[in-house]
Amino acid sequence: MLSEHQILLFWLQLLVLLGVARGLGGLMRRVGQPAVLGELAAGLLLGPSVLGRLAPEFSVWLFPADPVQKAALGAVAWLGVLLLLVVTGFETDLGLVRRLRRATAPVMAGSLLLPAATGLALGFALPQAFVGEQAPRLVFALFMATALSISALPVIATVLSQLGLMRRSIAQITLAAAMLDDVAGWILLGVVAGLAQSGSVHVDRLLITLVGLGTFLGLAFTLGQRGVDALLRRAREQRAGPAGAFTVTVLVALAAGCITQAMGLEAVLGAFVAGTVLGRSKFQEEATFVVLERVSTSLLTPIFFAAAGLRVDLGLLADPEVALWGVIVLLAASASKFAGVYLGGRVAGLPARERFALGAGLNARGAVGIVVATVGLSLGVLNGSSYAVVVLLAVATSMAAPILLRLALRDWEGSEEERERLERERLLGGNVLVRASRVLLPSHGGRNSVLAARIVDLAWPQEAEVTILSAGADVPREDLARVRAAFKSRSVVHEHETSINALDAILKHSALGYEAIAVGATDLRVAGRLVSPVIDDLLGASSLPVVMVRTGARENFDQPPAYRRILVPAIGTVPGRAALEMACSVARRSGAELLVAHVVTSPVRAVSSGDAMRSEVVEQVVADARAFAAKMGVSAEPVIRVGLSAAEELLALIREREVDLLVVAANLRQLSGVPFLGHGVEDLLEEADCTTVVVTAPPGWVR
Repeated sequence: MLSEHQILLFWLQLLVLLGVARGLGGLMRRVGQPAVLGELAAGLLLGPSVLGRLAPEFSVWLFPADPVQKAALGAVAWLGVLLLLVVTGFETDLGLVRRLRRATAPVMAGSLLLPAATGLALGFALPQAFVGEQAPRLVFALFMATALSISALPVIATVLSQLGLMRRSIAQITLAAAMLDDVAGWILLGVVAGLAQSGSVHVDRLLITLVGLGTFLGLAFTLGQRGVDALLRRAREQRAGPAGAFTVTVLVALAAGCITQAMGLEAVLGAFVAGTVLGRSKFQEEATFVVLERVSTSLLTPIFFAAAGLRVDLGLLADPEVALWGVIVLLAASASKFAGVYLGGRVAGLPARERFALGAGLNARGAVGIVVATVGLSLGVLNGSSYAVVVLLAVATSMAAPILLRLALRDWEGSEEERERLERERLLGGNVLVRASRVLLPSHGGRNSVLAARIVDLAWPQEAEVTILSAGADVPREDLARVRAAFKSRSVVHEHETSINALDAILKHSALGYEAIAVGATDLRVAGRLVSPVIDDLLGASSLPVVMVRTGARENFDQPPAYRRILVPAIGTVPGRAALEMACSVARRSGAELLVAHVVTSPVRAVSSGDAMRSEVVEQVVADARAFAAKMGVSAEPVIRVGLSAAEELLALIREREVDLLVVAANLRQLSGVPFLGHGVEDLLEEADCTTVVVTAPPGWVR
């Protein structure tokens, strides 16, 4: 049990490490460098390299050699790196990695094999004074091969994140290659450790580790994904909110870390895999990533990097021979890593700048290199001199990586395909409705549900998952099959509820991570209702936007939708922006003309007699809508009309221009407990002979 003094020192250590790391990290950001540089430098300043020489008594008092004290601080540091790898997993796009696998494989091979061969050669070339007293030269050489071949996934992930590069293809290749390097490095370290301890390699243990790793990865992305989905879905059903999702996320990450640690690998590898699985779950709360990132980057990760620097005593490099060989090892390690990655990138057909950037990123050894050095020292493979050399390699390459990465990728926009992907992600990320998110489509069959499915398929991006929800025992299978067939190549899930009524089923499922509900409206208005009992009640109770689709007289259900002309009013509100997003997306996918209309409902003289300010506002609203359409890849024709009734002017425009599809926004209100969309929208629903889509948003809804 820790004494009062040990507890006091523990809190003081956290205070000093976090304060100095954050301060130096902020200073680095001010000069245009990633904060990780300052965080690593904090450890060097507070460790034996600087503070230990300037104030040795205070240094020993604050950071004593007590194993218990070191273990307490180390536990916090390792928790920090575990959360960092979970965050990195969240941002890892497996689909993108799969598409880039032809580039990843040769890069990984080059980053591993050539540095390992160089390390093996250096292991035999270094003077005997650098070899541990009891270590055979072959074991020492294998250990140097391990130290040179590894890449520090935590450092690389931090640098890429702080440089804002995580969604770039180069970052995904780097992370995938670094993960594989890490796996190979830990396996090789286990082999060398076995040789050092017993003089022989335990082949059975090695095979168990390899088989266990393959099994772990296979189960993680199959049964593990289903298990994570079930846990996060349960948390949503119980209305646990972000706190519940955060708890599930941390528990899963810790469990995965325990598994990989027990296999003889590192817990951070399990955390990375867990983060990837958790980030892919369709039931994950968006706020979870934000909380994890803030806790990691502002609190725990700086402590981890600063604590890593505490182990470094660069004073050992004062010995000329140690300094000389330290420089030789550093240059050889960096050159071999760059050369291996560069050659691998060339085989993969990557541009020269990307190859250089990959070499800069994968060259970082970071705290993983320090851990490897510590293991080598504890096993007697390394002595004080060789330990200082390996630590110098880890620290120097980690501090050089962000600088070289920034230089390599400055003003580099990547390939045309990558630029298009990033621009598309940026546009979708800024949308209020049409995003790469999940859509719920309640359906009881019928042609309006088929039409709603067609509209959703055209409007939402292919990566958006759609769930068809049916409720009750009388749902025709044939009709549901037609609804499902309306979707082309996207992921579609069907769920059925038999124990509860339709409205309760919709509201229950809408809380499971969906961002919109799409419904097909009945052809005939039910007496005393806006549309029908279920849809009216849904409009009044839903906390999500509801997209309501009503069939037009000209809609042909025997053929796929072929819209020639789409009309959307430009009104400058959040629901109006949502309707504009749908209209632009459908127009782009179907090749239809897009009309952006604004109706001024004042008398003619109010516009024509010099009301310049009002005229400017109208023109600005239409111009903004056209500019957004252009960003979405659609050319929009502006139409400004003046009349006493917006609905009458829009109906006239529909007739004059033979509009096939009208997309209109409505501000939902409640009048005497009945949903009210406004007289204009209700008139359009009743009178328009084209297919009509009404986008409604609950009161106060803001994306």
